[in-house]
Amino acid sequence: MTVDIITLFPELCERMLSESILGRARKRGFLQIRCRQLRDYGEGPHSRVDDTVFGGGKGMLLMADPIARCIDDVAAQRGETPYVVYLSPRGRVLDQEKVKELAGKEHLLLLCGHYEGVDQRVLDEYGAEEISIGDFVLTGGELPAVILTDAVARMLPGVLAEDVCFEEESHFSGLLEYPQYTRPAVWRGREVPEPLLSGHHERVRLWRREQSLRLTESVRPDLFEKAELTAEDLRLLGRNRSKDGEPRR
Repeated sequence: MTVDIITLFPELCERMLSESILGRARKRGFLQIRCRQLRDYGEGPHSRVDDTVFGGGKGMLLMADPIARCIDDVAAQRGETPYVVYLSPRGRVLDQEKVKELAGKEHLLLLCGHYEGVDQRVLDEYGAEEISIGDFVLTGGELPAVILTDAVARMLPGVLAEDVCFEEESHFSGLLEYPQYTRPAVWRGREVPEPLLSGHHERVRLWRREQSLRLTESVRPDLFEKAELTAEDLRLLGRNRSKDGEPRR
């Protein structure tokens, strides 16, 4: 996969995306990331990329032309128009389903807003999908772009050691991940749950599944309501199904 990030602060993104797992994945060729300086496509001797907003109001807006020139340049280099994502607080909130969908794209272009955002016309021109990382506002789109890149990249073949590294994690299956423990078996009087010490793989699997179900129901009831519970899940929770098929609580 190739990810292009259009930003006023490419060094910021590059620094965070060159470390740890993503840094190794880039060196091994599993992932290509290019952080592009928007000012390289700016106007005039000062490489201007922003202007005042029509209709009045405080703040500046990123202009359409510099962004379009950058996207067109990326498309020319690749021979195709990339899938454009604009990191925006008004977009759909990023979740694991969207991450899985984006991981199937060959080429993502992430546009980082700044100031008051970007000219709407450039979003319309390239059919940009707007994505948010939460119901709050940041000073720019760089941190959301890095978060989205990290979430998507770790699902690509070869980035993690095995698919199971992400398949059993929170949200991948619609449930939160079960609690995990390491040595020592007793820490400050707190013991590791006995099934995890039993060496019995089926007992471990059932314990983890039950903990995942109960934790999701307690912390994220919204996710639990959407989960498709199996007969085994209902047994683990000590419930059965009512006449209308809904699990009895």
